[in-house]
Amino acid sequence: MQWSHHLLPLLIDRPGGRRVEVTDGTLDYNASRYRISVFYDLAKVAVNRLALSQGQALKPHGGSAVAITPGWLRSEMMLDNFGVSEANWRDAVDRTTAPADFALSESPRYVARAVVALASDPDRGRWNQQSVSSAQLAHEYGFTDHDGSQPDIWRRI
Repeated sequence: MQWSHHLLPLLIDRPGGRRVEVTDGTLDYNASRYRISVFYDLAKVAVNRLALSQGQALKPHGGSAVAITPGWLRSEMMLDNFGVSEANWRDAVDRTTAPADFALSESPRYVARAVVALASDPDRGRWNQQSVSSAQLAHEYGFTDHDGSQPDIWRRI
């Protein structure tokens, strides 16, 4: 948390700033599920809790904090794992190299667009202390992944 020691004063000095942390799983999802191992589980819960705690500290200064989770992220490592690229990733589902739910995966651009939407919202403080998914924000702000889709694996899980 050394970075928080340096980041929070910057957000306090410039009202309207926002701390966005990317995690895996919303607060609601993680609250009732054990995530892989004790250490992974604690790390994911901690990120959501940081949004709550730091949002509380930033609120009087016009700042805010939010935790955002992508869905099934179609990262470079995931694409490599299934032997596809971003250009042909759906082939992994068609060949059953990947599970059927991979069809609901999202590119890193989708969560990036979610962060941009949050930062561009003049009323962005309404998200303070919340834990949200990229799909939730896509529905709210109307953006899509670069292929025009709005994947939402969390709704399916």
